Amino acid sequence: MKKNLFKNLYIFLVFLFLYLPILVLVFYSFNDSNLNVVWKGFTFKWYKLLFENRSLLEALKNTLIVSVTSTFFSTIIGTLSAIGLKKAEFKFKKVINDLLYIPIVIPEIVLGIALLSIFTLTKIELGMFTLILSHIAFSIPFVIISVRGVLDSLNPHLDDACRDLGASEFKTLWYVTLPSCASGIFSGALLAFTLSLDDVIISYFTAGPGSNTLPLKIYSMIKSGITPDVNALSSIILLITIIVLTISTIIEIRKIKRSVNYEK
Repeated sequence: MKKNLFKNLYIFLVFLFLYLPILVLVFYSFNDSNLNVVWKGFTFKWYKLLFENRSLLEALKNTLIVSVTSTFFSTIIGTLSAIGLKKAEFKFKKVINDLLYIPIVIPEIVLGIALLSIFTLTKIELGMFTLILSHIAFSIPFVIISVRGVLDSLNPHLDDACRDLGASEFKTLWYVTLPSCASGIFSGALLAFTLSLDDVIISYFTAGPGSNTLPLKIYSMIKSGITPDVNALSSIILLITIIVLTISTIIEIRKIKRSVNYEK
């Protein structure tokens, strides 16, 4: 009895530590005060003022453009790279597989300086283009690792069976390989989108005039004070995230149930 009590208390404290700051953020998005530390009353005015804050909305628009575009290209490149690294046999394959972890483990500031150096040497003007390229570059390894994890769990003779039945390489890829690793592709894309959405360091080094993102905008507001309309925007993003994750979970549960019923 005591063991279960301590276990439940421990789990509660962990979840409290993780989610209490988020709850405070949502709570203060309804605060009537201009300061986040003083509660003056309940109001929806910050949600209204949010849509009148042009600079904040412009930063949000830039963030979504960068995140969606970089996720699209990094998912395609990462997925094809993972399949190629899995199926192809060539010299130094293990070395290349190990090198994929370098962009993940090195500090982002190192990667940001390296990308800035490349753009400076090639005389590419900083802006949305360089920002998107940078986000694609640091997102690709995460997609490759996510997809490769699913590919490693698949039956290695599945492709051979498809080719024995007359399927071409493209049909095998399109109708068998890609659907089989769909969960890894989705996880990699979601991870790439999340990393791009809240990135500060790499964006700081590779963004130019007119390409200010939401994290950079909020970071620049720290000295003067973050207004509650930022809390309102964060709450809306949080709500959308919960809805997307809920829908994704429901789809996954239904897929598992269909698989179990099919096996029966």
